[in-house]
Amino acid sequence: MEEKKNVKPHIISWKDRAEGSVTGVTDVLSFDENTVVLQTEQGILTVKGKDLHIGRLELSMGEVKMRGSVDSIIYSGGNPAKRGSLIKRMFR
Repeated sequence: MEEKKNVKPHIISWKDRAEGSVTGVTDVLSFDENTVVLQTEQGILTVKGKDLHIGRLELSMGEVKMRGSVDSIIYSGGNPAKRGSLIKRMFR
């Protein structure tokens, strides 16, 4: 019998570009005052801005709370097993 992976929901919530939270986080890959890079259930999430601070980090719950001036939130990568290859997705 196939065992199902416990997938946490992935939600991004931001208020006034100044504070917010991300759920579904599996790891913090790097962070400094200008960039926070998170591994999430949906791929790598990069948050760029100024004076960024991680206020709370609970990887056991998959949650990160941040504050600072956010300029951009960018996804890269993803879960290839979930999405399939680009060619397969184009010819569905």
